[in-house]
Amino acid sequence: MDPLFERSWQRAWAALGAGAPQGLGERLLASYAEPQRKYHTLQHLGECIRHFEPALGLARHPGEVEIALWFHDAIYEPRQSDNELRSASWAVKELEATGLPAEVVERVHALVMATRHAALPESDDERILVDVDLSILGAEADRYAQYAAQVREEYAWVPGWIFRRKRKALLREFLVREPIYGTQHFRDRFEARARENLENEIRRL
Repeated sequence: MDPLFERSWQRAWAALGAGAPQGLGERLLASYAEPQRKYHTLQHLGECIRHFEPALGLARHPGEVEIALWFHDAIYEPRQSDNELRSASWAVKELEATGLPAEVVERVHALVMATRHAALPESDDERILVDVDLSILGAEADRYAQYAAQVREEYAWVPGWIFRRKRKALLREFLVREPIYGTQHFRDRFEARARENLENEIRRL
């Protein structure tokens, strides 16, 4: 396992106070390497971990946020709309098997579901996880352009005019949020550049 992933994996389970199920980390990493993925990959997971590490101290339950980070895109099929639900269900199955308390399992389920971005996150930990997931919006211009191209590649089967319409609608949903990021930590780092990136992509589309 890559040192970044190993460090994160061990830290998450230590914070949870439980032992990781045998081989689970490798299975999750393998899922992020599936061929249908172009953005929701090991690159994305690694970037999320790097952005989460400086914010560890902000989390009420850092182990729960970090393990939810591992599971948030564990199942990803571009043609399906229930990826987060299936990923959250996988997390529940694995965490329950370790004997963790029901309230911990329930919070991790809610954390993974918050990354659907269908509604504003409710808890402090959900805000941190969602901000981590959305950190790509505030990436430097070259990485953002790569991200946009990766998303289009994941949806290569969608006709161009439909993709452009739906993509613009999604980007505008993020732009109308005031602010985009729910925590000051991520707002300070990414808010201004995220708005610039979103506006630029909408113009290009």
